[in-house]
Amino acid sequence: MRITKFTHSCLRIDGAGSVLVVDPGAFSERTALAGADAVLITHEHIDHLDPDALAAALSERPQIRVYAHADVLPKLAALPGAVTAVEPGLQFEAAGFTVRAYGGAHALIHPDIPRVANLGYLISDGGTNVYHPGDSFTVPDDTGVETLFVPLHAPWAKLAESIDFVRAVRPERAFALHDALLNEIGAKICDGHLERLSGTKYAHLAPGTTVD
Repeated sequence: MRITKFTHSCLRIDGAGSVLVVDPGAFSERTALAGADAVLITHEHIDHLDPDALAAALSERPQIRVYAHADVLPKLAALPGAVTAVEPGLQFEAAGFTVRAYGGAHALIHPDIPRVANLGYLISDGGTNVYHPGDSFTVPDDTGVETLFVPLHAPWAKLAESIDFVRAVRPERAFALHDALLNEIGAKICDGHLERLSGTKYAHLAPGTTVD
């Protein structure tokens, strides 16, 4: 499993001859979708879902399969036959990977703002795994997470929650996610606290960086 971090919340996961992409949103590079076999969408917000980018990718590769919560499907009406509804607790295969969905709700932004559906995805190739929580701090139950991507900054989050999230998941390593809203100064401050307090190996990857 090779994981490439694209801008903000997009991950590209390359396996044995297959490619799985998570949250190719409007903030991320469309090149993340090049050669993709399957796409996971955590929720409907534009920084995680770009319907036009998905439509363009499907015009090049009609075999791409897209997986998302049922509430997201109306946003993908232009992709008939390509989208499969996913619910919390479901385990399924996508691009040769085993995926399990967790959560169900986006983290609270403000009581006056309705919460949308959100799924976190634990993705495994049988030898290792990675967890993308979307816009939530949902902790996967009864499983060992090896690589965690932790939201670094968002309107719905504070740094203490990010630190406690990593501590609760107890991964072997953690990398920053949801980081496009921070400037360089803010990112350095947040990174320093996570490096000291998260309880695991933590790093902030530049867009385009690949880790094994």
